[in-house]
Amino acid sequence: MMRVPVAARSTILIALSDTVLCNAMNADLEKSGYEVVLAPKLADVLPQKDTIHPDLIVIDEDLEKGSGLNLCKELRLQGTTIPLLIVMNSDTVDDRVACLQAGADDYFVKPYRSETFLRLIRLYLQPSGTSQGEYLKFDNLVLDLGTRAALRAGKAINLTMKEYDLLKYLMEHPREILTREQILENVWGFDFLGESNVIEVYIRYLRLKIEGEGDKKLIHTIRGVGYALRDA
Repeated sequence: MMRVPVAARSTILIALSDTVLCNAMNADLEKSGYEVVLAPKLADVLPQKDTIHPDLIVIDEDLEKGSGLNLCKELRLQGTTIPLLIVMNSDTVDDRVACLQAGADDYFVKPYRSETFLRLIRLYLQPSGTSQGEYLKFDNLVLDLGTRAALRAGKAINLTMKEYDLLKYLMEHPREILTREQILENVWGFDFLGESNVIEVYIRYLRLKIEGEGDKKLIHTIRGVGYALRDA
């Protein structure tokens, strides 16, 4: 396996109780140049996160009798914005929805495959390659593509990876009506999930963050179709 250049040795926290899987991930990540910290017990995760300030957390949905998704939700409620990746047992529509609604940025499915796992890690930790100074602007909302920072009227907004991706997609298509199918395909990368409310959940997250009291509404619901970023 080729060694992957990683700037400043990104730190990854692995929350897994499966010793065999944990050791495999640890070996692959260290060989690829990452710093790895293991948290085999649920009680270890939050203290480790606050101590080492990881760049990404890998969470097993089976962590201590299925508490992985609840841990993901708790991290988001605490304001954690770094990428959270869930290790899933299966890849059904319900699994995908549960993963995303828990606040995870992405997931991968057992059995473990080194190259698939490392590709996903690199996707979230490698610099985007966007030149500093490139940004999207709509009204008084600004998205810096180099630093992935969001500001409204000069006030910084903390976004998770998926919130950023969703806002970026909306801002790349200002005033266009984007269907739920388009959003799912371009932001989450898979086909329409029928009656899934993942998009509604993330739109609500974005509105809470970018549309404070007294701010003009920017994200509009087009009933029965989708959403649009536009003036009132």
